[in-house]
Formats: sequence, C-alpha cells, structure tokens
Amino acid sequence: MDCHGKPETLVRDKNDSGWKRWGVIAAVIFLLGGVVGVSSGLLGLMLSGVERLMLGYVENPQDPSPYKVAAWRRIASIVGGSVFAAVVWWLLRTKTTKVPSVKIAVAGERMPVWQTTVHVLLQIFIVGSGSSIGREVAPREFGAMLGQRFSQLFRLNDEKDRRTVVAVAAAAGLAGVYNAPLAGTFFALEILLADISMETVTMALGTSAVSAYIASMIRGRGTFYGMAAMGNSAIPTLSLTLFAILAGIICGVSGALFRKGSQWAEGNKPKGAGILWMMPLAALATGVVAIWLPQVMGNGRSVAQYAFSSTAREAHALVPVLLALLVAKVVLTLGTIRSGASGGVLQPGISIGATVGALLGFAWVIVSPGDTVTACALVGASALLAASQQAPLMAMCLVMELTGAPMAFFVPVGVGVAVSALVSRGFNVLVSRSERKSAGPVV
Repeated sequence: MDCHGKPETLVRDKNDSGWKRWGVIAAVIFLLGGVVGVSSGLLGLMLSGVERLMLGYVENPQDPSPYKVAAWRRIASIVGGSVFAAVVWWLLRTKTTKVPSVKIAVAGERMPVWQTTVHVLLQIFIVGSGSSIGREVAPREFGAMLGQRFSQLFRLNDEKDRRTVVAVAAAAGLAGVYNAPLAGTFFALEILLADISMETVTMALGTSAVSAYIASMIRGRGTFYGMAAMGNSAIPTLSLTLFAILAGIICGVSGALFRKGSQWAEGNKPKGAGILWMMPLAALATGVVAIWLPQVMGNGRSVAQYAFSSTAREAHALVPVLLALLVAKVVLTLGTIRSGASGGVLQPGISIGATVGALLGFAWVIVSPGDTVTACALVGASALLAASQQAPLMAMCLVMELTGAPMAFFVPVGVGVAVSALVSRGFNVLVSRSERKSAGPVV
C-alpha cells in the first residue's frame, strides 16, 4: 500500500508519466499477442495434421467433412482417438494438478504449464480424429496460461492488471484460431472481464488483432465458411430483417436450451475411471451415426457449411438431412461432453443455429423469394450463438468474420442477435423461477 492507502500497481506512479505503463501495454499487444498468435497458428496446423493422419483428409470450405473417407476408417479414427485421450485425461485428472477453466484462471488460479499443454493438445487431437466437440477452448486456455506467465515475467502486482492480461491473452487465442479479432475483443470484454474502458478495449482489440494476423501467416488466410449460395446480393432485404425477428425468438429459446444442456453435460462428467469407457462409447456412437451422416464428425464446421450451402430449389432433399443433422449434432455434442471430453461449444452452436436458420429459411423464401436460405442460416447461426453464449456482440462478430458476409448484413444479423439475447434472458428468468418454485421453501 502507498502512503495514501492505495494499492501499488506496476506503473501507476504519476512520476513515471505513464510511459512505463504504456510500455507494458505495448508489450501485451505486440509481444504477448504475437506469441499467442504463433501458438494458435500451430494448433491450427496440428488439427490439419491429425485429420490427415487419422482420416486421410483435411477439412476446408469445399470439402468440410470426410465424405470420401471409408466408414470403417471414420469409426476407427474417432474411437481410437477417444481411447487414447480418455486414458491421458484420466491420468491428468486423477494423478496430477487439475487444469482450471479460463474463467477461473482469469480470477487468479494458476494454470500448470505441462498439464495445460497436454490438456490443450488432447482437445485438438480428439476434434481432428472426429469427436463432436468444439476446438476453440484449447487456444483460449493456452493463451490464458501464456498471459499468466507474462504477468509473472513483467511483475504485474495489481490484481486488475493480471486479470486483464490473462483475459485478453485468452481472447487472443480465440481470435488467432479463427482469424476473428473483433470476436476475440468482445469475448474478453463481454464474457471474461465485463469491463469496458479505453485501456481494456485497446488491449483486447490490439492483442486479438496481432494474434489473428500472426496466426493467419502460419495457418493461411481465407474465410472459414464458403457462402457462394448467398448469390451476388450484397444488400439484405427488409424482409430478411423481419425474418431475423422470427429467427431471434426461436433461436433465443433454442440457444437457452442448448446452453442448459451443455451446462448439465459439463456438470455431470465422470469424476474417475468412468471416462475410460464413456468417452469411447460416445465416440463409437458418433462413428456409427457418421456412416450415414459424416458431417456430424468434428467441431461442427461441416454441419454449418451444409446449412450455408443449402438452396431453396433443393428443399425436398435437404430438409430431412438438415433435421437429422440438427438432432444428431445436439445429442452427440452433449453426449461427448457428458462422457468426459473437454472442448468448446462455439462451433457446435454455430452449426446448430445455421441449421435452424436454414430450416426456417426454406419456409421463409416461399413468402419472400428475394431472400436466400443461406442468408437465413447466417441470421440463425448468429442468433443461436448469442443466446447460448449470452454474448451478443461476440456472437455477431464471430459469425460475420467466419463467413466474410457483406457488412450490410450486420443489420438483420444484429436484429436477430438482439431479439435472441432478449428472449433467452427472459426464458432463463422463467426457468429459474420455475426451478425455485419446484424446489419448495428453504427450511
């Protein structure tokens, strides 16, 4: 404490004229952001390498799922990868120091170096071998660990400074793996920090931008989803904005339910040796479904791409497949998490939302032929992700950056996200009240 009773921080001394502090901020943006970008780019290369080794193919917008891979190899890949990961995770969780979540790390709990590294690599490995779960948690966790070591190296003694650095480093991991600096920025501000100031915005945006740039140099550039079915229209119609209201309501409820499902699955993971049989069983179920629906494998990119590529003239053939993919992706993703696997739900959430949006879009384009199913899928993906993550700005920016959609689509997407966030919050309040009533009075 200083003579005025205020806590000492790294460079909050007025005699330093702020130069040291701005130097530290610059180091966070360029040094830490660059290192996180390198790690995110390498994790992206690792995913491609695992896919090539286990399945003999690498996902891309034109070929996002292993259609051409033999069914036996799909099953062997996903089950073999899950058996290996289950054994290593069981050892990590029962014999060594536990790896905390990113939020807990931001709050101050230390992330052990080698345990976190192995934990991160396992997440990428199971996604690459075909497990139905997101990969975005891995770069966020690695970024958070790097942020903690950066804070230690630069002797950041102020708790708020440490929280900010760890949060922006974790968010930079998200930005790097998806080349989505705006999404990374809002992930830090909306979810991890809930703090918007000139300094936090500068650090979050700068670190995410540097990370995304460096990672793209390693991994390569290009949009994550192909949107060719959008057509040549760069200006959305008024009717699409009206559709966004409808989609926002439906995706708001759906997203809230998916969030509750993922929380239930996360909270009921096996604590001990159960992971040794539950993870391989969930993997086997995914592999069997993938005999007919190979899109369900992996982080959800293939399901979303299928929805984004849908056109109205193919409705009779696509609707049954999309319905099957919707149910399968929800069940298999929650089952994978419940079995003990670690990973994210951002990409699965986008895939589920895009599918819901496309299914609604088939009916909508009958009323409004000027719209496309792809545009409806775009709105649905953003709206459901916003509801499931309770982070509307992050969700909107992530989907727009991943698809490379024209800027004008921020209007209908923003309307859908706003309605979805409002509906999901109201739905959550109603559910909470119902649960309290059913629990009865506290004695």
